Amino acid sequence: MKKIKLSNISTVALLLILVAVMFIALACASDVFLTTNNLQNLIRQTAIYGVIAIGMTFVIMSGGIDLSVGSVVGLSGVICAMLMSNASWPIFPAAVAAVLVATLVGVFNGIIIFDGKVPPFIATLGVNTAMRGVIMLITGARMISGLPKAFTSFSRDTFLYIPMLGWVWFIIIAVAIVVIKYTTFGRNNFAVGSNTEAARLSGINIRLTTYGVYTVCAFLSAIAGVLMTARLGNGVPTGGEGYETDAIAAAVLGGASLTGAEGSIIGTVLGSLIMATLRNGGNLLGVNSFVLDIIIGLMIVFAVMLDKKRKK
Repeated sequence: MKKIKLSNISTVALLLILVAVMFIALACASDVFLTTNNLQNLIRQTAIYGVIAIGMTFVIMSGGIDLSVGSVVGLSGVICAMLMSNASWPIFPAAVAAVLVATLVGVFNGIIIFDGKVPPFIATLGVNTAMRGVIMLITGARMISGLPKAFTSFSRDTFLYIPMLGWVWFIIIAVAIVVIKYTTFGRNNFAVGSNTEAARLSGINIRLTTYGVYTVCAFLSAIAGVLMTARLGNGVPTGGEGYETDAIAAAVLGGASLTGAEGSIIGTVLGSLIMATLRNGGNLLGVNSFVLDIIIGLMIVFAVMLDKKRKK
């Protein structure tokens, strides 16, 4: 009998099998898991993590990393809440302004990484800490309430039984797939992640590509921040803390290589679903949240080991 090599099994196939196993196991362990209400909540959870993870995938494909996404989520969320609650801005202009301001963090990341020659890990870690300070400063470390009901109800609304947050995520997935597969920016991103010097010699603008991936990552994280604020019903200064871990885990589980030039949006989508399902199922079964953090950390390590194994 011919032995099936791990390298011959696609990442997407492995992830689909894992998702199926998780769903079957949780359906047997909990009567609540497959209910309409819980599945809708699962989509809402996955949508927020999933949007951030797509942005992280762009960065990882280029050979970088972004540890500032959690603070971008928080910054976007509190700015949106402050504009609606304190300044009485209409919902759409407040959301757009919040996303644009938070996206500037990504531009700043690109500048200090490319022009400042600071390693992505250190640069984005420093920016993450600085932005957390900014959030606490502008909010006074207080939660912002009094948001419009039309805004908060968006996270609860459904269309064809699918939450509106899910539809936003689906649209972003479709756009990201097109960008990665069919645009010059997507191809350049892979080239830079594969070999930066070769990409430069072939005429690719490394500066613009670097600026681009970090700006896209911040832009998507900012959108996630607005979605998170709508779901929570308040502007939370600590919102988004730790989200960078889940975003990296989802991208790496989905096949993105930390050495760059590898990854897929579909893989990241499945990775996000696995992360959210793990947390959702853990909550239903009463698993300690610290235990879930241990499992997620080990999953990241396992995914990297699997990536190395598949390349042999």
